[in-house]
Amino acid sequence: MLRIVAHAALLAGAFALGACGFADSRAPVPDFMRIKEAEQPPPEAPPDVKRVVREQIDVVFLTTSYPREVHVAPPHREVRGPGWTACVRAQLTSATGSSLGAQTYIVTINGGKVVDRRRAEADDICGTETYEPI
Repeated sequence: MLRIVAHAALLAGAFALGACGFADSRAPVPDFMRIKEAEQPPPEAPPDVKRVVREQIDVVFLTTSYPREVHVAPPHREVRGPGWTACVRAQLTSATGSSLGAQTYIVTINGGKVVDRRRAEADDICGTETYEPI
C-alpha cells in the first residue's frame, strides 16, 4: 500500500512539473526550456516629412480649409510606438471663409503614411521647432 501511495505521489509530482511548461527568457533554467523573446523589428528610417505631407495633405488638413504656406519640422521618434512624429504648420481658412491664421498639427507617420494627426497644444515641442516650407 505504501508503495502505491509513493508511486502516485511521484507521478503527481511529475505531472505538476510537466504542466509548468517552458519558462520565460529570464528564468534560471537551461536555454532549451526558455521561451525566446520576440525579435523587435529594426527601427524605421526617418521619413521624408516634406514628401509625406505634400502627398497626403488631405489627410493632415481638410481640403475645405485650403491649406497654404505649409511648413514642416524635422521628425522625431514616436515615444509610444514604432513611428515618427512631426509638427506641421499652415495658414488655414474656416468653413465660413474667414482666416484661421497659422494652425499647427502634430502628425504621426508610420511606414511612410500619415496614420494620425492632432492639433498641437501649448506643452508640445512644436513652438520651439524650426520649420521648412514644403
